[in-house]
Amino acid sequence: MREWLIDLRRQKGYTQKDVADAVGISRNYYSEIEKGKSLRGKVAYDIAKFLNFKMEKFYEKR
Repeated sequence: MREWLIDLRRQKGYTQKDVADAVGISRNYYSEIEKGKSLRGKVAYDIAKFLNFKMEKFYEKR
């Protein structure tokens, strides 16, 4: 689970659908990303850019 991603999205006032629409993916796929599913570099970059964080955060060991 990527709690940090959920918290960040909520702090910025976005829904899962808002983020998914902004980066061109389905809400279901975005939901899976929040649950920890691996993702492609382009999608990681686009989400990071939209939510304003470094995409490397997706690949940090927890």
